[in-house]
Formats: sequence, structure tokens, C-alpha cells
Amino acid sequence: MASLKDLKNRIASVKSTQKITKAMQMVAAAKLRRAQEAAEAARPYAERMGRVLAALGAAYAGREDAPELLAGNGRDQVHLLVVATGERGLAGGFNSSIARLARETAQKLLAEGKAVKILTVGRKGNDILKRLFADKIVETISFRDVRVLGYANAATVGEKILAMYAAGEFDVATLFFSRFRSVISQIPTAQQLIPAKFEAPGEGAPTARLNYEYEPDEEAILTDLLPRNISVQIFRALLENNASFFGAQMSAMDNATRNAGDMIKNLTLVYNRQRQAQITKELIEIISGAEAL
Repeated sequence: MASLKDLKNRIASVKSTQKITKAMQMVAAAKLRRAQEAAEAARPYAERMGRVLAALGAAYAGREDAPELLAGNGRDQVHLLVVATGERGLAGGFNSSIARLARETAQKLLAEGKAVKILTVGRKGNDILKRLFADKIVETISFRDVRVLGYANAATVGEKILAMYAAGEFDVATLFFSRFRSVISQIPTAQQLIPAKFEAPGEGAPTARLNYEYEPDEEAILTDLLPRNISVQIFRALLENNASFFGAQMSAMDNATRNAGDMIKNLTLVYNRQRQAQITKELIEIISGAEAL
């Protein structure tokens, strides 16, 4: 059984930890609001670009002259998994849930006889995936020193992916990130980037194809927008990840603070009982000694 001094030191240690987790919770809560606003502001632009490209791409369905970024190169052998995670931990299952989805996808592709390459965006994704797929990771891009994520950061990743595709290093590219829903809900998501795959129109969206005249022509617009769309979708994913990270961290630190409080109560109870038992023992010894005299 631990001594009173050991219990007292442990209670003091847990109280110090509780102060740290409480402070981290408050910092995450302060940063979450700005991160959530940025993520929500990026969604309409990214979704609208997807709908525009889907409408433009419908004209090239089944055509041999369709842009390669839209229709693909006709092969499905080498897959590039772009795994976007956080740069830091202490955020519950945020990083591990994204890595788990990427890991399951990689294992499924390997079981089908496909080749897999992994590009990690964020240090934590690399740390988790290198345990099983160290030989599959081609590069890690870190934004740890970036205080505010901007479109230029996403463009760096987008240009890297386009350069690899132009060099024939992969056939299909899929982006993995966490879609922010609320403080307690972040959804690991896989989004195919190359060949471009767009979500179906939501409920109430018009389904009839409208006739538009484009200037310049559709091919010129697709040639310009398809590469840009990759960076836009990556930028949106980074912002969603940022909001998800702070939401997960806020929730995790709140749980840690509560657990520390419960531990302090339990340790204090044990300390008081042991102290009372020691006092009682000393009283018995004094009474016994007095009676012997």
C-alpha cells in the first residue's frame, strides 16, 4: 500500500495534469470557432466547383477525347492514397480514425493485387502508417510551422500530385480526411481526386441538363478548372481537418479533465481513509501503553 506521502504527491501530480488539460480544452475551444467558420466558408465554393465540373464533364461521358484528369488514363493498377491528418496528437481518435480508413483501403487494394503508394500530409499520419506501410510512403508534407493554413499550402500538395500523375507514377488518387460535423462528431472521408469523381446532386437539386454556351469552350474551361479543382478540394479537406482536430481535442481534453477530477476524488478518499487508520492505530497504541503502565 502506498504511503501517505506517496498519495499526497500523486494527488498533487494529478491536479497539475488537470490544470494542463483544462487549459488545452480552453485553447482548443477558442481556436475551434475560427476553424469551423473557415471550414464552413470553404464548403460552398468547393461543392459548387464540383457541380460545375460535373455538368461540364457530362458532355464528355464516353468520349475518347475527354480530359485525362476527368476520365482517367484507362488503368486502375497503381493507387495513390493522400492521407491528410494533424500535426499533433492529444485529440482522441481524430488522427487514428483517418489512418484506419486509409489502412483498410490500402489492405483491400493490396488484396486485389493492386499497387499502393501513400502521400501523407501531416506528421501524425506518417507516424501511424509507417508501422505497416513504411515502404509504401513516397513522401510526407508537413505544415507544422504554418500558423494559418492558406490556399498556397493546398496548392503545394496539389502540384505534387499533378506532377506525379504527369510522370505516370499512379493511375488513381484518393484523398483521406475528416469531415467536420460537430464538436463530438468528425467523419473520416475518402474522396477520389483523379479521375475526378463528383457527388450526386442533393435532394431538391435540379436534375435536368440545361443548355449553356461557354466562352471559351468547354474543353478550355475543363483544362483550366480540373487541376485547380484538386487544390480546391485539398484546401477544403485541410480546413475540415483543422476544425475536426480542434473539436476532437476539445472533447478529449474535457474527458481528460473529468477523469482527472474523478481520480483526485478517489485518491483523496484513499488518503483520508489511510490517514484515519494511521491515527486510529496510534491512539490504540497510546491507550494500550497507558493501560500497561
